[in-house]
Amino acid sequence: MSIAVRPATGGDVAAIDALLRRVSARSEEAGFVQRLCMDGDMVLMLVADDEDSGALAGAVVFSRMTAEVGGKSIAAVALAPLAVAPDYRDAGVGEALVQAGLAHLGPAGAMLCFVLGEPDFYARFGFSPDWARGFASPYAGDYLLALPLQGGAMPCGERGAATHAAAFAQLSGDW
Repeated sequence: MSIAVRPATGGDVAAIDALLRRVSARSEEAGFVQRLCMDGDMVLMLVADDEDSGALAGAVVFSRMTAEVGGKSIAAVALAPLAVAPDYRDAGVGEALVQAGLAHLGPAGAMLCFVLGEPDFYARFGFSPDWARGFASPYAGDYLLALPLQGGAMPCGERGAATHAAAFAQLSGDW
């Protein structure tokens, strides 16, 4: 199996929507991605294609957010959702999507990337709850992780608010 990661296009919308509805425990996740797009908060969406079959193997979304450090607002992004089709789980698709996204975001000027997720999974990319600790967020806790994107350097200063895009408010459940 050969997987190719690329930016999503308008032609991918229906397949991404179907993937999110099929694999997400949160029924509202497909609508969440649509709202990010409509609100102008989508920063980057990547898809992974199976080059042999042409099937959509996975997708990842990065959205705009802000974080305050030292009393200044810095460019930050949120990684959510990351979706991998069942037939492609444990094949490196999720890892390829996250790595490709992070490789793009740092050079594009993002300072920090936040994710709400399993610490054991995201630690392989350098995400840590320690980087997120101290930011005021409704998602603060063991599952709010962050990763500095500018050569691993965390901006200096007291941590303030970490504010996700408005679409996050429509997601339900415990984090």
